[in-house]
Amino acid sequence: MNYPASSQQLSDALKLSAFGRHLRILCLAIVIGVLGGYGAVLFRYGIKLLQYLFYRNQEEFLTFAASVPLYLKVALPALGGLIVGVLVTFGAPEAKGHGVPEVMEAVALREGRIRKRVALVKILASGICIGSGGSVGREGPIVQIGSSLGSTIGQLLKVKGSQLKTLIGCGAAAGIAATFNAPIAGTLFALEILLGDFGLAAFSPVVLAAVMATTISRHYFGTLPSFIVPAYSLQSNWEIFIYPFLGVLAGLVSILFVTTLYKCEDIFEKMPLPNYLKGGLGGLLLGLMLTHWPQVFGVGYGAINVALTSQLPLTLLLMLALLKIFATSITLGSGGSGGIFAPSLFVGAMTGSFFGTLVHQLFPAITAGPGAYALVAMGALVAGTTQAPITAILIIFELTNDYEIILPLMAACLISTIISSVYLKGSIYTIKLLRRGIDIHSGMEQNILSSLKVRDLMHDKITKVAAAAPVPEVMAAFQEQDASYLHVVDERDELVGILSFHDIRRLLTGTAPVKPTTAAEIATRQVSVITPADDIRTALHQMSVKGVSQLPVVSAAEPAKVLGILSQKDIIAAYDKAVMRKELEG
Repeated sequence: MNYPASSQQLSDALKLSAFGRHLRILCLAIVIGVLGGYGAVLFRYGIKLLQYLFYRNQEEFLTFAASVPLYLKVALPALGGLIVGVLVTFGAPEAKGHGVPEVMEAVALREGRIRKRVALVKILASGICIGSGGSVGREGPIVQIGSSLGSTIGQLLKVKGSQLKTLIGCGAAAGIAATFNAPIAGTLFALEILLGDFGLAAFSPVVLAAVMATTISRHYFGTLPSFIVPAYSLQSNWEIFIYPFLGVLAGLVSILFVTTLYKCEDIFEKMPLPNYLKGGLGGLLLGLMLTHWPQVFGVGYGAINVALTSQLPLTLLLMLALLKIFATSITLGSGGSGGIFAPSLFVGAMTGSFFGTLVHQLFPAITAGPGAYALVAMGALVAGTTQAPITAILIIFELTNDYEIILPLMAACLISTIISSVYLKGSIYTIKLLRRGIDIHSGMEQNILSSLKVRDLMHDKITKVAAAAPVPEVMAAFQEQDASYLHVVDERDELVGILSFHDIRRLLTGTAPVKPTTAAEIATRQVSVITPADDIRTALHQMSVKGVSQLPVVSAAEPAKVLGILSQKDIIAAYDKAVMRKELEG
């Protein structure tokens, strides 16, 4: 005879099952950490190879810039931009830009699913962009590559729900950790920016992945940081009161950076050119800048080292900070592929060195050299642009390994984040998503509505009547078609208006101001419409404002032909299915 299991036995069985799932994710995190670490290593070597193919030299650009002919400084970035434009346009549009927003979108809206081809296209596009001189960083691409690896492995092994998102976080942490030799910062980047989850179920796999990736990176590149980090010192207790002013300056510069980036994107978007030609144009403009200011070439770590060691004059420091903002904005706005982390560090180093030079001249007895302020400002700029102060603090702390920098760094990063968040609607990552109508902080319900498109829910059972149809024909159409609404169209099938029972009631009661004779004269002309590309969140808002239960779907091109109908009933049914699927997969 079989006896029912006790509640304790059931509890033990559930705990064992949960432990098994967690152990599986930990094992996968190790695999993703190894692959992410090697991905970062290969990507860095790939950039060197591509730079050699373009310039026949793989050293830091500043060391050989004087030997490159002027025409090549202009032509090669333009060629690189053109190639990247073709790759992104016809390969994977997700590879365009700085990469992290696309990963955030996959986590928020697509249950962590990233197309398998994205990693390959991102490697090629970003490598060519940076190798040819594009003013972008390698961190964003490495994050997207690692995240794609995590998503691909999870999908192949049928991992679903929150665990698939955790694997994406593992890939992202591995990328950042391997790039900066900073496992703690890589972990916090994934948890703070991508996942927004500090629970043990996400924390432990992400830590494992970051540790594995850092181990591999150190095997190939050593334990030294990416920059020549000067020894940090706090000259006096009075100096701590100067760093908040640096935080304010960094916050204002981060606002300028983010605003300029998306303004450039808008300008290029409006240009009547194919997307791949826009990439070539952006490269051409960047090349013209390189003829006078080679410091803005590529990732820019060489120029950062010069700023950290106080080897640049005051006016050039400020100019380079502004030029890097414009160079990065042109590269990404025109369709280039690369990250914004390194440009943020570059702008921060120049801004901080400029600020440090000024205050050291004013208060030489109580202030450290410009390099100390450059270090702190690097973190403050990252904090202002990403609005992730914890990650920014830990990156600089791990670069310096000096606890003395913590207090100034915390003050500057926090103030920069506050200044940035007051003016900007989101971080440099989330603003890109907001411009697409995606608010990752609005909760699951709103994100589900934003992820559903009108084209997927509309139906083509359209009840039409000709604009010139006489009133008796209109009355007959209501009876024959058993419809609540009739769509009045002209001879080109373009929507003229909508007829409802309310309009017929006015006709029957004689309350219409003029006795109508055709459908067009009875119809309501002010009609809210949507297109197939609109999301359901937009459609529901229109329904709420107008107080209607359905909307006509029209083509985006002129003339606006009626393509179908979207009803509130269909939206509710699709929403319920999406919620149920998320709950089952979670």
